[in-house]
Amino acid sequence: MNHALPIRETHRCVPGPVGGEVMVPVTPADNDTPTFAANDLAAARAYYDAEGYVVIRGAVPVADCVAAHQAYLREVKPDRGFFYRQTSSGRYERHVFTPQGFMLNAMLNVQDFDRRRSPLFPEAALKVLTAPALQKAASALLGEKAKIVQTMYFEGNPATWAHQDSYYLDSEKIGTMVAAWVALEEIAPGAGRFYVYPRSHKVEMLRHAAGVDIAFNHERYKAAMLQAMAEQGLPCHAPALGPGDVLFWNALTVHGSLATTQPERSRNSFTMHLLAESHGFLQFQSRLRQLNLETVNGVSVHHPKNLNRFRNRAVAFAETYFPGPFYALKNLAIRALVSRK
Repeated sequence: MNHALPIRETHRCVPGPVGGEVMVPVTPADNDTPTFAANDLAAARAYYDAEGYVVIRGAVPVADCVAAHQAYLREVKPDRGFFYRQTSSGRYERHVFTPQGFMLNAMLNVQDFDRRRSPLFPEAALKVLTAPALQKAASALLGEKAKIVQTMYFEGNPATWAHQDSYYLDSEKIGTMVAAWVALEEIAPGAGRFYVYPRSHKVEMLRHAAGVDIAFNHERYKAAMLQAMAEQGLPCHAPALGPGDVLFWNALTVHGSLATTQPERSRNSFTMHLLAESHGFLQFQSRLRQLNLETVNGVSVHHPKNLNRFRNRAVAFAETYFPGPFYALKNLAIRALVSRK
């Protein structure tokens, strides 16, 4: 009688961003590209400079990841009010759920949440995002102390298109911003795993300008990015992350999230964008934004729409209940801004 144990699956095929399939490692133990310990930052920086991304293991305590997720489940997920969203609309929306019950429209700038509605989640979130080992790694990649300029929270997978962050936001020294994806749980291969195209930060790509602007020609930009990746023939990597692991990438590295093939699995995670403390914050590669910084756990954190202030709540009301006129004017302003380049 054959008593051999079944062979454990180590990789799974997932539809790729530009067609075909990507072989995705199932667990962090199956990663076939280098990952680095939180105290091995010299080697991590060398890999990041060469490849445009790097994975740091255990940069956030698992207990803090669990606490942030539990605060989301208690306070935020049951809330049927409006939250500012990361999705392509970039607007205030109520939660949209998958058939399996996962929030699909990721939330933007958790540091700005109204503490009257969510007193625990923003604090738990910022404890994760300002974790000492995570911030030490970010500062090593930036070459100086980091500041946080944007954050996001994901539960379901919105299947983010291939893009460079620099098209939307960057340092005033274009290409020096660092971004981070922070896993709060082990992300299944078919749950919308985050992917990067290694070395794409060294390839000349489209810049934000009239004709491919976000206000009126965003779909043209998305199509151009996919075409560029198909023509370059670069590999697509989607490393496995466990709770507390962090994937850092460069502002010019092409990245996104893979299609969902395991809709029963969530992808609870944060994303954030960081600048060197001495750098200004550039929007659409055209406009320097004034930062509203607050020090949290020793880290400077930008509050673009702090809903704990009456003025910002009033603007949010206009965006939420009078979106037509508000966004028509906003899009015209964006077009005027990028057309001056």
